[in-house]
Amino acid sequence: MAQTTPNHTQTVSGWAAHDSSGEITPFIFKRRENGINDVTIKILYCGICHTDLHQARNDWGITMYPVVPGHEITGVVTKVGSNVKNFSVGDRVGVGCLAATCLECDFCKESQENYCEDLQFTYNGIFWDGSITYGGYSKMLVADHRYVVRIPENLPMDAAAPLLCAGVTVFSPLRDHDLHKTPGKKIGVVGLGGLGHVAVKFGKAFGHHVTVISTSPSKEKEAKDHLGADDFIVSTDDQQMQKGKRSLDFILNTVSAKHCLGPLLELLKVNGTMVVVGAPDQPFTLPSFPMIFGKRAVKGSVIGGMDETREMMELCGKHNITCDIELTSPDKINQALDRVAKNDVRYRFVIDIANAPAATVDDDQICSNL
Repeated sequence: MAQTTPNHTQTVSGWAAHDSSGEITPFIFKRRENGINDVTIKILYCGICHTDLHQARNDWGITMYPVVPGHEITGVVTKVGSNVKNFSVGDRVGVGCLAATCLECDFCKESQENYCEDLQFTYNGIFWDGSITYGGYSKMLVADHRYVVRIPENLPMDAAAPLLCAGVTVFSPLRDHDLHKTPGKKIGVVGLGGLGHVAVKFGKAFGHHVTVISTSPSKEKEAKDHLGADDFIVSTDDQQMQKGKRSLDFILNTVSAKHCLGPLLELLKVNGTMVVVGAPDQPFTLPSFPMIFGKRAVKGSVIGGMDETREMMELCGKHNITCDIELTSPDKINQALDRVAKNDVRYRFVIDIANAPAATVDDDQICSNL
């Protein structure tokens, strides 16, 4: 693999981590020329996902340094390839987690590209030409148009950015269970963070009775008064958990910390389903009795396919759904990441790339292939 190829001729200003300290610093690198299937995007905003923190610090042992994080990208098209018919210069667009897939397997043909065995991510992946992918902590991106979506005109570009990851991550399991078009169910959302707060918004927009389940009693007012949740259960309160037994049709579990799924499963009705979208660094505890005595299922889900992402964006435009965000600037990315590690954000940081000055760097922060 190579960081770049001879086709990488465009000099780009960005921000990267260079070692497992995870410190993000200005970085100058090369992007490929706009190909026949590509669009070039002037990046305006990029959300900060918890994955960015893990990748910057090599928590999963797979980071290829230097790494330019960012897969919640919104911007404006500045160039289109000759094969691109669905985008024009000036279009408002977004790019999420996917940079490339095989396009030939059953999953790709069914627009479940996120389950393609050859999928490559927007950053820290290997593109078709063998180059390492660099993400949205940068001024410009070249992307294959098949992994680009439109941003509805009524949605602000900054608050729409996290929908490209957090939004589709919670939308996909709701859609899989037809909850986007069968109102009147009772659904639970475990965890009220970057993922959970969007899940509550979707649940209410789709006409469901939504219960937030959290370890933090202090979040009840926010859940009900601001996000519109109908009920709130403190998961450490045995009386509240007992009262909630067999009350929910579906649970979406967004928590990324180790915890036991057993008590949560007891909240499901017989034949209920829990879908896990959080990714703890240690295994869940999953006792068998709550499953077998309630005929309950536990499933996993990761991001979403491109058709799902497009559908989600259209529904967000229809229902005016965005993420609650805190804007930050590139020079404060490290402070933002530290706060993400402490869950100290309501509910997603978004980097204002559009108003950031071009990066100035030392010689050792310039890509060696320039």
